[in-house]
Amino acid sequence: MKQNGRKKYCFRESGFTLAEAVATLAIAAMIMVAAIGIYTAVKRSEAAINKRLEGGFVALEILQRIAEDIDRLALPGSDVTMTIKNKTEAGGYKSAQMIIESKIYDKDNKPQVFEKIIWQSRLDPDMNSLVVYRAHGGYTLEDKMLDEPKEKYERERFIPISSGVTVFSIETVSDNNTIGQIWESQSLPPAVKVSISFAAPQQDLLGNLAVPQEEIKTGTVVIDRFKQLAYQFVYKEFLDANHTADVNDHNVPAEANEPNMYMEPNGISGSMNERTRR
Repeated sequence: MKQNGRKKYCFRESGFTLAEAVATLAIAAMIMVAAIGIYTAVKRSEAAINKRLEGGFVALEILQRIAEDIDRLALPGSDVTMTIKNKTEAGGYKSAQMIIESKIYDKDNKPQVFEKIIWQSRLDPDMNSLVVYRAHGGYTLEDKMLDEPKEKYERERFIPISSGVTVFSIETVSDNNTIGQIWESQSLPPAVKVSISFAAPQQDLLGNLAVPQEEIKTGTVVIDRFKQLAYQFVYKEFLDANHTADVNDHNVPAEANEPNMYMEPNGISGSMNERTRR
């Protein structure tokens, strides 16, 4: 029989089987999971390093700012008072407050606050850490930390400087290196020690949570840099230049022209020259 002039062609379709497709998807998923894991680990390490570096920089910047405020306002001989208080917040965080206040006298000879700076920290329950604040007030509108003067309505307001702080303490240092937690005297303290840290508290050997000392940045600001320190000259008796040194004393160096002495194994002493000749 003749066909209708039509030729039959057999086409074989090329492609992946279901098993091959599933295997390819599984391998691709494994590669993506590994890549995402590596990327996440790298980003986590980068964030940890940046946090550590930024925490150190921020801590040093805060210490510098506090030192500048103390140097500018706490001048010996002027009518300036300083109040320092320390306390422990919930969770064991060390918190502090320092108030520096300078006064002027009006026409009625009554004291008026000319400039007032407050550094203090408060616990933030949401972040489980401290927030450091700074306030500037008084008659003067000039603030050394700002580029432009404050308006009247902006004075005496607490401005958050940094969050995530775990240690913020301001202590006084006396002449005999005694550390004080509270200062409410009308006179200025000899020196102020400021400590700050952003490191997380760790459990010590006794089971208490505390920030390691190596993670705390500390700065000491001397109030009166021109104070005359009491000193005592300690007399020490030196040997006479004509004193004959004991040759058996090995702590006394030999003279330049004197031969070096040594001890023979048999207990007979002699010079290095004699030993060479032997």
